[in-house]
Amino acid sequence: MKARQSLGSRLAEAVSGGVLRVFLIVVGLFWLVPTIGLLLSSLRAPQDIAASGWWKVFTEPSQITFDSYAKLLENDDITSSLLNTVWITVPATLLVVIIGSLAGYAFAWMEFPGRDWWFLGVVGLLVVPVQVALIPIAELFGNIGLFGSVLGVVLFHVGFGLPFAVFLLRNFFAEIPKELLEAARLDGAGELRLFFRVVMPLGGPAIAALGIFQFLWVWNDMLVALIFSDSGSQPITVALQTQVRQFGNNIDVLAPGAFISMVVPLAVFFAFQRQFVSGVMAGAVK
Repeated sequence: MKARQSLGSRLAEAVSGGVLRVFLIVVGLFWLVPTIGLLLSSLRAPQDIAASGWWKVFTEPSQITFDSYAKLLENDDITSSLLNTVWITVPATLLVVIIGSLAGYAFAWMEFPGRDWWFLGVVGLLVVPVQVALIPIAELFGNIGLFGSVLGVVLFHVGFGLPFAVFLLRNFFAEIPKELLEAARLDGAGELRLFFRVVMPLGGPAIAALGIFQFLWVWNDMLVALIFSDSGSQPITVALQTQVRQFGNNIDVLAPGAFISMVVPLAVFFAFQRQFVSGVMAGAVK
């Protein structure tokens, strides 16, 4: 005779089946509503946006037009700021990943004086808020001629992204079996060859997760760019904020610009979501 299940067990089985999946799908759809609304708004004419909500598209599909995107491409401020965003985000992400990987390997497997104390210093930098450094670094960049340039924004993001990168990758690299590294050294591999041939392939998931974190943070940043960039180096976030301030009714430029600004990091995340999940879960299960 089959034992009678408790109410909690029956609820757990029900939740772990189709009910949970349906619930998660519904939550995901609600989560995507603002994105869908922004997309549909960017495909409507300004007069239609002023007259009704974006859901009107479902009853009047003839409202859909790409004129706003055509006008966006004619706006030099938006197009140049979008290019500036790429010039800021890509170098800031690559530098943090490369330098953080090298430093993480050094802290994990290389012996040098004061290694543990240096690493504690890096961990201590994680608690330093960005706002504390804005004024001092702005003054420093002004003295050396970097204030208002793309390079200045990149260097700020690299400086504040490295502590987390070193902390994350050091802990991941430290989990690599020591016997594997010793076998490579016995085969004559130097530190650089060991790093590129053994450590980097094994650390791929963690490096991918770090790259996604850094990319999303830099791409969506407005505070740092608002302070350290000027009209010639401002990214898309600052350009859109400027459009709102100067042209409050310029919705035919703001809507497609905001959607492009949002869809790029979403595309990057979905393209590397498997590596991201693997990196986040790395070390949780052996």
